[in-house]
Amino acid sequence: MAKETSKQSILRLLMTKSSMKQDVYERTVEVFKQLKQVAKEVATELGKEAGKADKRLQVTYTDKGEFELELKVAGDILIFHMHTNVFEFDNSHQIRKSSYVKQDEFRSYCGQISIYNFLSDSFKYNRVNDMGYLIGRIFVNQEKHYFIEGKKQLGFLYNDFSKNLLEKDAARAIVEASILYCLEFDLYTPPFEAVRELRVSEILETSLNMKVQTGKRLGFKFQSEPELPE
Repeated sequence: MAKETSKQSILRLLMTKSSMKQDVYERTVEVFKQLKQVAKEVATELGKEAGKADKRLQVTYTDKGEFELELKVAGDILIFHMHTNVFEFDNSHQIRKSSYVKQDEFRSYCGQISIYNFLSDSFKYNRVNDMGYLIGRIFVNQEKHYFIEGKKQLGFLYNDFSKNLLEKDAARAIVEASILYCLEFDLYTPPFEAVRELRVSEILETSLNMKVQTGKRLGFKFQSEPELPE
């Protein structure tokens, strides 16, 4: 059998791997559009019900463009952001070890949607130094199979890559689990020693709110807190 030429190798990869990546991107776009619709529906439903009990409790949806959506839930903001690139996992990742992927290695190529939790006051008062946290990452392949890396429900309810399809019911479950997590994830005061000093320039140059960082786990090493809350 004749050895494949460089040109043939390029064409083979274009028609297989590159074409597959385009399929993954298109599936991820479809999924993100569905997430937007579901998030809007959930925000409308929760906003009406919560508003009946307490008018101060607002749940709102904002479309931030093709690749981003925002959910404001009382004092929290959730941002869902779709990455425009396609990702593969290294050989040690559990996904690569599944029979589903071993049957077709292209199944492990995924689009990524990240979910971040911020304090709504950080945006309201333009506190640019405040911290937000990645609470989950949704990975979607060309067959719309998905799994999630994340905290609490986001980390262990959606990890059957071979069976999970990201249809509307699954999208709603993800949105609701994300909201539930951020509502349970409380704002902790940082250690006294971490905030006991403040420069005069930080008071004179701009608002104190702008300079003193606020975050739900500010001053604590987030990576060392697997139980917050699991």
